[in-house]
Amino acid sequence: LMILSSSEHKPVRVALATIHHAVSSISGMITKELLNQKIMQLAICLNSDFAVQKPINIAVLSLNPHAGENGLMGKEELEIIQPTIDRLKSDELQIKGPFAADGFFSKEDFREFDGILAMYHDQGLIPVKMLSTGGGVNFTAGLPIVRTSPDHGVAYSIAGKNTADSSSTWFAVSTAVKIVKNRKKYNSC
Repeated sequence: LMILSSSEHKPVRVALATIHHAVSSISGMITKELLNQKIMQLAICLNSDFAVQKPINIAVLSLNPHAGENGLMGKEELEIIQPTIDRLKSDELQIKGPFAADGFFSKEDFREFDGILAMYHDQGLIPVKMLSTGGGVNFTAGLPIVRTSPDHGVAYSIAGKNTADSSSTWFAVSTAVKIVKNRKKYNSC
């Protein structure tokens, strides 16, 4: 599970239901099984890797504009996303959505969530990268090892110019250290 996290005091953590796929193929990839797997994996990761205490609060974004407008702009919200959210809600797992992605990050309400599940790459990564302004981290959840990296890629355009900012690398390393410590605590329970 790919998760991007901003470097703020209360970080914004966005996971992706699909990662590097053409937009034209995403609708067919969104299934109840996929969303069930991704939401549960995100919840486990938030608890064990980021030490989020239960109840865990997760927002799920819509696939279609305006959350599908009750089926006028697509049926994925009515037939797949909402039923999955309803089935997974519990006392320990508070899931809300589907939220229209275009307005979700425009208010500060998104900060009340421990994690956010976006349906595809740009839907989730653009807001996080804007919020973290180069200081975010990419974390791969669900691996037996801890894997983090800066949120921005290799930056070949500035290679050799002595202008790189290392803050995202330091945040990736410090996040990895925290996750290792959290996993040790979580696994010792």
